[in-house]
Amino acid sequence: MSPADDVDTRGMGIGDASFTIFDVETTGLDPRAGHRIIEIAGVRVEKGTTPIGQTFSSLVNPERDVPPEAQHIHGLRQQDLLNASTITDVLPKFLTFVEGTILIAHNAQFDMGFLEVEKEVCWGYIDLPECLCTLSLSRSVSPRETRHSLDVVAERLGLPIPQNRLHRALSDALLTTEVFLHLLGRSGVRTLEDLRSRASLQLAWR
Repeated sequence: MSPADDVDTRGMGIGDASFTIFDVETTGLDPRAGHRIIEIAGVRVEKGTTPIGQTFSSLVNPERDVPPEAQHIHGLRQQDLLNASTITDVLPKFLTFVEGTILIAHNAQFDMGFLEVEKEVCWGYIDLPECLCTLSLSRSVSPRETRHSLDVVAERLGLPIPQNRLHRALSDALLTTEVFLHLLGRSGVRTLEDLRSRASLQLAWR
């Protein structure tokens, strides 16, 4: 059974669903060009709340260099990752953590693109869980706005953001969790089918 098969969502209300809001940091922008995940984190949300201790965070040894332009974004250097586990150890643990939940990410096409490539290193025949996108949901909630980056959406929702912050996976996942819950409150979404119609990956760049 794949992680995606664990969630029966037919007719489920949004308050009964379980989600994992996640984020990855990488060596670059294109997994098909050889860029790799160097950090992955997730935050579980069950019935609209985050259970204490229900987070996942791990560095990943990419077995390649980390370009300076990537270091500028997240602050992680190659020497910081030398003692970390590789993706073949980390991804199975992450998928165990998210089991029974729907994934949520901001600009989810990016994060899922990396997971799709990295899973081939582990076991390409295993399906990844369903994933929905807070960028798409933000476009649905604020259709007249033209900017929907994570920080811009968080500021629009009145959420505090540290100045000059580095983009690390857990801090971004925690911020995306707050964004997701606030957007849900403003969206009027009541069921998972409603959420799917407003937060699919395909709607992010319409």
